[in-house]
Amino acid sequence: MGGQINAEHPLAPFRYCPRCGYDGFVERNSKAKSCPQCGLVYYANPSAATACFITDSAGRLLAVHRAKDPAKGTLHLPGGFMDMDETAEEGIIREIREETGIEVDAVSYLFSLPNIYPYGGMRVHTADLFFAAQVSDFSSAIANDDAAELVLLAPEDINPEDFGLESIRRAMGLWLAHKKNRD
Repeated sequence: MGGQINAEHPLAPFRYCPRCGYDGFVERNSKAKSCPQCGLVYYANPSAATACFITDSAGRLLAVHRAKDPAKGTLHLPGGFMDMDETAEEGIIREIREETGIEVDAVSYLFSLPNIYPYGGMRVHTADLFFAAQVSDFSSAIANDDAAELVLLAPEDINPEDFGLESIRRAMGLWLAHKKNRD
C-alpha cells in the first residue's frame, strides 16, 4: 500500500518504527504497518477493556458519572482497561473496587463488543468485555478514581442514550432487552 497514510488507519499517528526508529514506517494492510529498514511488521490489535452491570437486591443498577474525558460528566458503567498479566475477571473486579469501593467476589461474563475509544487524539480499538455482578446493597459504595459520582438507576429509569460512550449505549440496549425477555 505504499507510503500513503490513511488517517483512519489505527497506526496512522506512528511515523517511526518502534524497533529501529526508521522514519518510514508504512502501512502494510488495514491493521498493520511495516518497516522497510529492519523488516518489523507491527499489528494494531485491540486493547481489552471491561465494564460491569452491578445490581443490588432491589434490582437497581449502579452507574457512574465519568470524571474524565472522553465523555466527561456522562453516565458510564464501572470498568476500564485491563492491566497486563491480569484476567478479564481480575481486571473488572479491580476496576469496580477502584471506582466504587465495592468488593465483589464474583462476576459473570455476559458478552463483548468491538469499540473505538478516543484517547489523546487517537482512535484506540478495543474489545469491550461486559460482566454482571450482584451485591446486596450499595451502602459501602463511594465515587473514586475515574468516577465523579455514583448513580443508582431503577430499570424503568434507564435510557441508553444517557450514556456517553457508544459501546456502553449499545451494551445497555442489549442488557435491557435481555432483562426484559427474562422478566
